[in-house]
Amino acid sequence: MVDDTVLKMEDVWKIFRLGETEVQALRGINLQAKRGEVIAIMGPSGSGKSTILNLVGALDTPTKGKVYVNGKNLSKMSEAALTVLRRREIGFIFQFYNLIPVLTAFENVELPMMIAGISKGKRKTRTREILKMVEMLDRAKHRPDELSGGQQQRVAIARAVASKPSIILADEPTGDLDSKTGKHIMTTLCYLAKKEGVTVIIVTHDIEMAQLADKILEIRDGKIEKEIETYSFSTLEGIMDQTGLSRDKFLDILYRDRFDEEYEAIRDHLSDKKQVSEKDHGDE
Repeated sequence: MVDDTVLKMEDVWKIFRLGETEVQALRGINLQAKRGEVIAIMGPSGSGKSTILNLVGALDTPTKGKVYVNGKNLSKMSEAALTVLRRREIGFIFQFYNLIPVLTAFENVELPMMIAGISKGKRKTRTREILKMVEMLDRAKHRPDELSGGQQQRVAIARAVASKPSIILADEPTGDLDSKTGKHIMTTLCYLAKKEGVTVIIVTHDIEMAQLADKILEIRDGKIEKEIETYSFSTLEGIMDQTGLSRDKFLDILYRDRFDEEYEAIRDHLSDKKQVSEKDHGDE
């Protein structure tokens, strides 16, 4: 049986020292994420959400415990190897887009692949493919200041996905958007996670956005207090079998509300079948 675990955190602690003061940002975090899974992390400010992203993104190291990406222990890797991992295995999405203002949407998406040494033909084909997926191909020649906030974020998502990373880390990607646009961005992320097989870890304060993920983790004081599973991959596969839909068609209906009648029918069916389980994480 193939192990599709992409991310594993084992008893991870992160302690910051400010003079004589010790701050326990993370206290014994255990987490696994599978390929194509979307996990939303919620919690109050200072609870440790961003610290998790920094550790998974190899931007920081744990004080204790282990972080694995595709079976590789990040603490055992050299700085050069971590740089390669960040470039090839991790995609980042930020609240404020961080697009390069002098480049077009096409050029912004293409740039990481150029840096990674992907051939011109392959990267241009891939750029067109991913811009089409996020419904921005018709804006490919526009610069960021010619795009709305939602359009810029879709370009940022395309840029993060373009190099086919294993994991995308999204820090409040809908925080600067209105609720309707934010939902569109979140559904686009979920759609691409399933279609591209990329694991998405998203930090958000918005419960409506978080509910679109496969799993919600509630963090408080550096610990996972609660884990809420929405619908699992096995449930999705079962519904596809029952409805006779292809995977791509099912994903289109599930995440794109333009298919009004089919969308509602699938959502109703999903609601009937969905099992929500809550697992409380008390003090060990």
